[in-house]
Amino acid sequence: MGLLLAAELALAGADVRVVERLLAEPANSMKAQGINVPTAEALDRRGLLPAAEKVHQEVLERIGSYGTGEGRFTGHFAGMALDPDLVDWADPDLAAHTAAEGARMVPQPQLEALLADHVARLGVPVHRGVEVIALDDTGDRVLVGTDTGSFETGWLVGCDGGHSAVRRLAGIDFPGTDPELTGYQAVADIADPEKLADGWTWTPRGVYRYGPQPGRVATVEFNSPPADRSTPITLDDVQAALRRISGTDVTLTALRATPTRWTDNTRQAATYRKGRVLLAGDAAHVHPPFGGQGLNLGVGDAMNLGWKLGAVIAGRAPEGLLDSYDVERRPLGAWVLDWTRAQIGVLRGDPKSGALREIVADLLSTRDGTTYAVKKVSGVTQRIELPGDHPLIGRYVPDVYLGDGSRLADHAHGGGFLLLDRTSDGAFARIGNGRVNVVTDAHETPAGLLVRPDGVVAWASDTDDAAGLEDALQRWVG
Repeated sequence: MGLLLAAELALAGADVRVVERLLAEPANSMKAQGINVPTAEALDRRGLLPAAEKVHQEVLERIGSYGTGEGRFTGHFAGMALDPDLVDWADPDLAAHTAAEGARMVPQPQLEALLADHVARLGVPVHRGVEVIALDDTGDRVLVGTDTGSFETGWLVGCDGGHSAVRRLAGIDFPGTDPELTGYQAVADIADPEKLADGWTWTPRGVYRYGPQPGRVATVEFNSPPADRSTPITLDDVQAALRRISGTDVTLTALRATPTRWTDNTRQAATYRKGRVLLAGDAAHVHPPFGGQGLNLGVGDAMNLGWKLGAVIAGRAPEGLLDSYDVERRPLGAWVLDWTRAQIGVLRGDPKSGALREIVADLLSTRDGTTYAVKKVSGVTQRIELPGDHPLIGRYVPDVYLGDGSRLADHAHGGGFLLLDRTSDGAFARIGNGRVNVVTDAHETPAGLLVRPDGVVAWASDTDDAAGLEDALQRWVG
C-alpha cells in the first residue's frame, strides 16, 4: 500500500515520492469490498475516520445491510456467511474495538482515493505512468532506473504488487504454491437473474456466487489457472464461466464494473528486506482474495514499516530497527496465506472438500464458532511478540476514552508515539522524552500505555508502577 506508506514516511519527516506504473486505477474495479478493524483504526489514528465513515454509509445505502449486524461487518469464510446474530459482541476482544466499526465497509477503490487525498495534503508527489526497470543498491544509496529517466534514493520500497518489478530486480525469491484455479468477479446487467441462485452455489463444475447487490457475480473453476492473467476480461469470459458452472444459459448484457480475474497463487517473499530495498503489500505476499485480507495485510505492512523507516532516515534509530519489520509482519503474512489456503480447500467441489465444508458450516452455525471466525477475520486478535507480561503488549491499542471527551486515537493524527499517563503525580510523563506525545488523564485502568505510531502497544501498566517503561522507550523511541 504505497500511498499509505508514503504518508507515514512524510509524517515522520522523510522526503518521499511515489512512482506508479499505472496512470490511474479504474474507479469501479472489483477489488476488496471492506477493511478490517486494524485498518479502520489506522485511518482513525490519522484523522481519516470521518471520510471512511462517509464511504461506509454510502455503501450501506447502495447494497443494504448484507453481512452486518447491529451495524457491524462480519464477512464470510469460504463463501459461508458469518451470521452477525450469532456473534458474541460482548466478547472482550470485539468489545474493545468498536469506535471505528462504522468505517469497515470501505471498498478498495474508495480507500485508494481517500489515501490519495491524504498524501496530497501532506505534499507527497505522486508520479504516475512511470515504470521501474532497473535498480542498483550501492550500499549507501539506491540507483533507480525508470522508463522516463533515473534517480537516486536512500531507500526503495516495492509496493508494486504480486508481479513486483522491485522484488525481481532486487533478486528476492518468492516461494509458495502455484495456482490451480480461475476465478472472476464482476457486476453485470443480467437479462434473466432468476436463473441464478442467491448466495454461493456449488455444482460439479465449480462454484458461483450471485449477490448480495444486484448483478454482482463471482465464479470459481478448479480445472486450471488462466493461461494469461494480463489479457483484458470480456463480458463473454464472465458469461461463459457463469454458464459452465451454473448449467444454465443465463445472459449478461453489460458489465457495470471493471471485472477482475484471480487465482489461488500463494507466495511469500523470502525476505522483506534486502539491503536498502524493502517490500510491502502484494510485493511481499500474494494469496486468494478472500475477505480483502491482502488489502488489510498491506495496510498493516505500511503502518509497521513507515515509522521505522522514517526513524532510520531521520537518524533517530539504527538500521537494525528495520529488521523488526520482517520479524513482526512475516508471521501475520504466513497466517493470512494459510487462512486463505484453507478456504480454497473448503470451497472445492470434490466429495472430500464437500464433507469438510459441511463440518465447517456446522461449526459456523454455533455462537462460539462464528465469534471465533469473526474475531480472526476482523483482525482484533492480531498480536506481535514484544517484551512484557501485560496482556495488551503487542496488541493493537483498544478504544481508550479520556476524561475530556476525546479518545486516545484523536491524539495520534501526527503519527508519533503516544504515552498515556493516568498516574496521580505524572510519574510516567516524567520518564518520557521529547519524541513522545504525552496524554494525561484521570486515574483509570490501564494507568499507562506506550503506543507506537502503528497502533501497537509497546508497554502497559495497570498501576503506578513504571517498570519496563524506560526499556520500552529506549528500544522503540531511542
